[in-house]
Amino acid sequence: MGGERRVCRGHAAYRGRRRGAPHRRRRDTGRRRREGWRVPDLWRGKRCGTSHFVPGVPGLPGHRAASFGATRDRGPVGRPGRGTRGDAARHRRAGARGEPAPGRGKRAVERLAGTPSAGGGHRGERGARAVSLAIGIDIGGTKVAGGLVRTDGSVVGRARRDTPHRSTSPNVVEDTIVEVVTELLAVADAAGDDVVAVGIGAAGFVARDRATVVFAPHLSWRDEPLRDNLQRRVRVPIAVDNDANAAVWAEWRFGAARGESNVVMVNLGTGIGGALMLDGKVVRGAFGIAGEFGHMQVVPGGQRCECGNKGCWEQYASGNALVREARSLMVAGSPLATDLLARAGGDPMALTGPMISDAARDGDPTATELFTEIGHWLGVGMANLAAALDPGLFVIGGGVSAAGDLLLDPARTMFRRTLTGRGYRPEARIVAASLGNDAGLIGAADLARGIREGDA
Repeated sequence: MGGERRVCRGHAAYRGRRRGAPHRRRRDTGRRRREGWRVPDLWRGKRCGTSHFVPGVPGLPGHRAASFGATRDRGPVGRPGRGTRGDAARHRRAGARGEPAPGRGKRAVERLAGTPSAGGGHRGERGARAVSLAIGIDIGGTKVAGGLVRTDGSVVGRARRDTPHRSTSPNVVEDTIVEVVTELLAVADAAGDDVVAVGIGAAGFVARDRATVVFAPHLSWRDEPLRDNLQRRVRVPIAVDNDANAAVWAEWRFGAARGESNVVMVNLGTGIGGALMLDGKVVRGAFGIAGEFGHMQVVPGGQRCECGNKGCWEQYASGNALVREARSLMVAGSPLATDLLARAGGDPMALTGPMISDAARDGDPTATELFTEIGHWLGVGMANLAAALDPGLFVIGGGVSAAGDLLLDPARTMFRRTLTGRGYRPEARIVAASLGNDAGLIGAADLARGIREGDA
């Protein structure tokens, strides 16, 4: 051979040299290093006649570096990240046994197996069945309700507190929200699930930045930076929206409004919350305050509203209006209110909306008449909204909607009677929300998850 060194065919072809041509190990190794090669990362486990490693091709069998990562946990001093032949052999043997590479821990294996581990959320103890959840918080005039919500809209954990009285400091309400969020985070931790976002549905005017509550008639918030205040105390990304916006989103995604792109949501609770969806998008307006239908004036000079005006729609078609009218009969000593007075234990101030609903279902004529009156006012307001917005569907939600047809039948009757162009135009359907009192928290959670993922 005249002193010529033998070279394997595969290596010679790979190097682009004439087959059998000699080459020097030191020079080639230096060039490979200058070109940024990492020998163990491209190792296929073959050895050529010149004691070189034959580079492998990513993606082919035996290419362990693509599976276990290209960086060593331990390396020669001064050469971080560069492996040795022994490292390549250990990687190769570990791969053949189906084990993680040497120096790789549980978290690395989970990432390689496709387990989500990044992204600003709250991680519980990781497991093969970890679920991505969002927390939804629905803040009303009487309660703070929270839930752990899956991506399909199902609620897998709940927490609830009474809303502190509005005369207290805004910090007290925020303390209550943090208590609910903390409890739900603990539930997710115990199940080993991720919480990726927290959505807050607030009963008030929420600015377009979805961070500030400009005004809440039933709470003590005035230009309250709610998101920022909560974010300092909760380690999960937070988004704030109007509670009715959250509810209409939930009904459109998972409930009664599926398949309809133009929807008006009317939430009957302590007051009236409203939301509007046109062409499949929640309409928030220039300042984020669109949809406050409850403060449309329907009776000039009428009942004083907590917003400061008189004659607002929510003074005639809300839970407060229902209870107010029933109590006025009781205080007046009307014999028509005997059954209601007995249900309240003789104390008019102890009467609640659910008591009136129960009485109406049991056939009490006074309770039925009260719901008919509330339903008529509801129909008048919806006819006005139909004239302005022309939706295809009205969804009626909130606690008062639990009365069902006791409320909706008179509302439909008055809607048809007062609708402009009646008899010559299509009529929007009027249906009850299918998600019940969960609509607000489900929608808040889903919207917050969408903001984090760039979809909402």
